Amino acid sequence: MTLDQSQIDEQMRTLGWVRFEGVLDADQVAALGRDAEAVYAKRRMVQVQNGVAANMEGAGHHALGLDNSLDRLVGDMPLMDQIEHYFDGKTILLNFGVTLHPPGVTTYTHKPHRDIRTWSNGFRLSLNMLVMLDDFTVENGATRLLEGSHRVEDMPSADHFAQQAISLTGRAGDIILFDSLVVHSAAPNRSAALRRGLTLCFGRPFMKPHMDWPRFLPVETHSGLTPTARQLLGFHARVPTSVEDYYQPPENWSFKADQI
Repeated sequence: MTLDQSQIDEQMRTLGWVRFEGVLDADQVAALGRDAEAVYAKRRMVQVQNGVAANMEGAGHHALGLDNSLDRLVGDMPLMDQIEHYFDGKTILLNFGVTLHPPGVTTYTHKPHRDIRTWSNGFRLSLNMLVMLDDFTVENGATRLLEGSHRVEDMPSADHFAQQAISLTGRAGDIILFDSLVVHSAAPNRSAALRRGLTLCFGRPFMKPHMDWPRFLPVETHSGLTPTARQLLGFHARVPTSVEDYYQPPENWSFKADQI
């Protein structure tokens, strides 16, 4: 079912989430799925090498910089109009991860949580995006979400969450946007296969992302970034590193005037 903008706004306000069906086509989904597995393998090696692999199986963080379909997704971000509408202005990418969600595995994401700890009392600080790269079903561990919990400051009890949370089922290529204050969790994958997805979080440009993207990405890739990628990756919301950098005409400001 296609919702108009007023219906989207009302659902986000009351329930805290909206599903957009069939946003990505089969070829996009296939490429993103392959590249998600590839970037996870690289991130998993670092987790193991640094002794932090426990409780992280299937979760790969900061999934950019390999010059693949994941980078291109940021360059032509789906639902960008909806994301900026949510904030009523500019936004940056706070984090971007892959989730492979293997069968029979429990990780830190299975505990009900919010992806932002600051209670903002209706002021929209952060927005989550869930990109389905496989069909999400109850059997394979579709994300669980407690509708309306973004409007309640206190965290729900474990029992309340277990009884009242819904499962975000959908088809590969669907995308869900939800308020980062909505309480949610991973669910057990009782199937025999991976359940792959992408998890992105957007915030206001004055917020600090989980990765310094301009420094994280190879310098030689910067000139090829699209305007959308430069915006999302924080190239227009950088902090000056010297007084010389600070005292510049507006066209040279590292933190652009339209980012506030």
